[in-house]
Amino acid sequence: MGKILVTGATGNVGTEVVRALIRAGQEPIAATVQQDKEKFPDAPTVFFDFADSTSWERALEGVDKIFLMRPPAISDVKTYLFPFIDTALQKGIKHIVFLSLQGVSFNPLTPHYKVEKYLRKKKAPYTFLRPNFFMQNLSTFYAQDIAQRDEIFLPAGKGRTAFVDVRDIGAAAAEVFIGSDHIGRAYTLSGSESLDYYRVAEILTNELERTLSYQNPSVTAYVQRLEAIGSPEEFISVQKMLYFVVRHNFSADTKSDIVTLLGRKPITFSQFAHDYNHAWTKTHS
Repeated sequence: MGKILVTGATGNVGTEVVRALIRAGQEPIAATVQQDKEKFPDAPTVFFDFADSTSWERALEGVDKIFLMRPPAISDVKTYLFPFIDTALQKGIKHIVFLSLQGVSFNPLTPHYKVEKYLRKKKAPYTFLRPNFFMQNLSTFYAQDIAQRDEIFLPAGKGRTAFVDVRDIGAAAAEVFIGSDHIGRAYTLSGSESLDYYRVAEILTNELERTLSYQNPSVTAYVQRLEAIGSPEEFISVQKMLYFVVRHNFSADTKSDIVTLLGRKPITFSQFAHDYNHAWTKTHS
């Protein structure tokens, strides 16, 4: 049995995919730009960079399946991901599980749409995982506002989101790799609750036992804060697009694919908040 190359292995999702595959008795290889062996004591690591085609050959040695994730910094998938996909297919890869995006079918401007289209065009043995917004975005990218200011400062309006825990994404990916009849399919991964950020703030308030508020800023105010901390223009553009989606409830729908794949309900937001409460601990300078 061949091994499974997990790209983006040090990220939130990739880490959970590696862990889930190990629990399932599989042999993942953690592909990273910086080989972090301490993070993966039970899995081999290999240097891999989409921008360095010389790294692909070694990374694909003994591999017959790939978890494919587009790095956030790469928007030009035609230059960087398509050639890697071609190389993998030439080597006889049997299964590519691509981390896509919920609602991608209706958003042809996204890099994810282009990758899905290319995998279909090449008749690749693909499965698409299309997750909603990650719960863990609140414990990583947006954690500082919560920890230091007791606020959620995102221009989401009253829009609702069916947040998904990345641990469920990792478990779903493992099931897709080891289960049967998943090639050629697409799964939308969401939580079972559709929450607005007022409710998110309420859940975090209860968990942390201090009052958090959802500020519901205007897009202009949000962009001004991002500019003040030196956020790159491309990052700001992506954020504006994401929260346009949220404000218009395009991320509100709950789906049952996690139940179908895992035979259980998705992790709740309250459980996530409890498990990650350390991310929002106040620090004193």
